[in-house]
Amino acid sequence: MDYTLRQATADDADALVRMHTAVHEECYAGLLSPSFFAARLASIGERTERRRPYLREATDPRIIAVDEVGEIVGFADAGPGRDADRPQERELFSLYTLRRTYGSGLGAALLEAALAGSPAYLWVLEDNPRARAFYARHGFAPDGVRKLLPAEWEELPEIRLVRPAAASFRQGQNRPETGAETGAQTPQTGRRRKKLPKR
Repeated sequence: MDYTLRQATADDADALVRMHTAVHEECYAGLLSPSFFAARLASIGERTERRRPYLREATDPRIIAVDEVGEIVGFADAGPGRDADRPQERELFSLYTLRRTYGSGLGAALLEAALAGSPAYLWVLEDNPRARAFYARHGFAPDGVRKLLPAEWEELPEIRLVRPAAASFRQGQNRPETGAETGAQTPQTGRRRKKLPKR
């Protein structure tokens, strides 16, 4: 499939929140209760309004992937690390792709667009082997820090992954990749993608 990567704007908030809601259900159906997903659906309007200023005021990467018909099929965002004991200056806040993009290389493209190969860290669900495998292929490894998500996320455990630098794994980027931040599988198959416009 073809897709375009670009910086999100406030006008993308509604479509982005709806895609985010859909991909949560795709990725977490076996980990969270039906009531969690019902609450996410009910809060789309509220979350959209919160997302608008986040996108409008952004100076850090808020990257979306748009397909041939203009639908958002993936996103990634990054910025200064939020942890008091942050192991790197940059944090990957999130990376999601819809299931129908699996096999397109979109996850790897979003990761590169958000971090540009820089040292970074992220949080991932502990019980998410696909995501953990994806990030391992991109140089991230657990640093031993673990926490529980808030009650609204049913206190699922997360672990922190850290990448000191990107150079040591670049030569392996043509190998198949399985997983993304939420378990979305994004094998690298050499499909064509369009370049991110300069900001």
